[in-house]
Amino acid sequence: MSSEIETPPPARRRLLVFLPLLVFLGLAGLFLSQLLSGRDVSEVPSALIGLPAPQTNLPPLEGSTLPGLDSKAFAGKVTLVNVFASWCAPCREEHPVLLALAQDKRFVMAALNYKDRPENARRFLGDLGNPFQAIGVDEAGRTAIDWGVYGVPETFVIGKDGKIAYKHVGPLTAESAKELLLPQIDKALAAPK
Repeated sequence: MSSEIETPPPARRRLLVFLPLLVFLGLAGLFLSQLLSGRDVSEVPSALIGLPAPQTNLPPLEGSTLPGLDSKAFAGKVTLVNVFASWCAPCREEHPVLLALAQDKRFVMAALNYKDRPENARRFLGDLGNPFQAIGVDEAGRTAIDWGVYGVPETFVIGKDGKIAYKHVGPLTAESAKELLLPQIDKALAAPK
């Protein structure tokens, strides 16, 4: 038995040297094609668009006079469902936009309070204002999974037919509300029941 270490043949050695470079070039090409495709890479698609909103019956926020989140209440109305939490910094950033949207009485604004303590959610809304007409508490986060929530905040537009018409991932800004959300709300309002 020989104690010499076997060396691969020269052709195989060259392949092993260039393999990492080839993998890198392949990945770089893939990322470049995505970048140049013109698609908004920040947009996260939702498999639920066009499907009925998940059956939801969440209890109301403890200590609040508002009803909980019930998907039966969506029928015949355009409803904006915002997923928020008091511990979510981007939720605080988007809150003034939600307060401005609440002035538009053509649609209902409801909330899914995600993995939050009731006293913290009440304090959050007490300090910043409450734009919502219904708030359902998803303490365990199971309902958010049914809705396909990636993280907070997220906002859904539910059409009069009870189907999800649009989903916005991340905090709403005045610009995204005007350019993305409001056109989707107008479209949902114009659609037949």
